[in-house]
Amino acid sequence: MSTEQIADLRLSRTGKRAIDLPKGVTVTLTDGRFEVKGPKGQTSRVLPPNVDVKVEGNAITVHPTVGGRDGARFQGLARSLINGMVQGAGLGYVKTLQLVGTGYRAEVKGPVLNLSLGFSHPVNFPIPAGVKVEIPSDSKGTLIVLSGADKEVMGQTAAKIRGFRPPEPYGGKGVRYQGEKVREKAGKAGKGGK
Repeated sequence: MSTEQIADLRLSRTGKRAIDLPKGVTVTLTDGRFEVKGPKGQTSRVLPPNVDVKVEGNAITVHPTVGGRDGARFQGLARSLINGMVQGAGLGYVKTLQLVGTGYRAEVKGPVLNLSLGFSHPVNFPIPAGVKVEIPSDSKGTLIVLSGADKEVMGQTAAKIRGFRPPEPYGGKGVRYQGEKVREKAGKAGKGGK
């Protein structure tokens, strides 16, 4: 790095914070690929360019290797990605989906999630690797609990399941994230008699 680049070195507010490693989580960095192993699973990904990652004791720091705004952008991105991987491997991520509608049910059969969503046919969704799907017995099949170590795969899986029947604005029927507020519209009012 030249002296001109060092003078122009900007740090991201998010990126300059160190990441603490939880107990039982180990990290390895080889040829730009970052791997994290922990009690909840393991994840790996190629890091963005123009960043230098250092693991010192129980802390991970990210530094940009280029000046200007790009250095700060890549630093913030790399720090967020690494933090998500560390949290996933240490604590895991959980997403809960709720089925709202008469006869809407979910059932896990082996590696497939079977959904009854008011269509003339059942929806069979193959469960991706690294995602665990549970249906609490007291929910009568109306709650789907997804858990896993990879934040990206978890979010994508939840979005795909929700995409089969998004909540509709008139009756509120459909698949929604637990706690999601669905804006409901008023239906058509009856014709006013003269």
